[in-house]
Amino acid sequence: MPSRNKLRIAGSFAALLIFALGVGCTGFFVNPTVSTISILPPSPTVSVGLSTQLSAAGTDSNGNPITLTGGTSCTGTTVCWSSDTPSVATISTGGTLTGVSAGTSTITAASGTASATTTATVTLANVTSIVLSPNTSFSMAASSTAGSGNGQCLTVLATAGGQTGIDVTASVTWQVGTPSVITPQNAEDPMCVQSSATGGTSTLYAQYTSGTTVINSDSITVTVTAP
Repeated sequence: MPSRNKLRIAGSFAALLIFALGVGCTGFFVNPTVSTISILPPSPTVSVGLSTQLSAAGTDSNGNPITLTGGTSCTGTTVCWSSDTPSVATISTGGTLTGVSAGTSTITAASGTASATTTATVTLANVTSIVLSPNTSFSMAASSTAGSGNGQCLTVLATAGGQTGIDVTASVTWQVGTPSVITPQNAEDPMCVQSSATGGTSTLYAQYTSGTTVINSDSITVTVTAP
């Protein structure tokens, strides 16, 4: 009988030891803490009316990968998705990005104190032409920013699917001729150019990528007056 009691005691001690070792292992009983998050794919692009799937990859404080899933708790291995401009792009709880209108939106994935952001670009896939508004040349002083109140800041209007006047300013890439005495600001709506410290004249136009087609706008001339 004493030997049986000894075996029981030894077995209980072994079980307690295994339990203690399990508790000591990081993440065995406690949900891992997310240290860093990255969004995939980076800088996603989607067309208006279409959707694409985003995912979030995480690591713990030791650099070990953690599988993250979308949800509403925003803690542990659950990330919460958000879009700062839902009128341009929406993001579902599960990370589905949907294009609403042409432009850009900052997408965030967050869990606890960790978060990551990326810029999502929404484009129109069936654009046939783009025009500058206003499409008149102008002059500006050296070392200055074009003023929105005097017709110097520009917007880009597209024609797509028979519809005209669609604002795609935030989705174009601005092109400047030589000499480059002005600096355009991409992803801004309206776009107000900045001038160099020296005088001169540059041409300016916008480029829009619709699917695999690159479309150019009409061009204007910007004259920078010498200081």
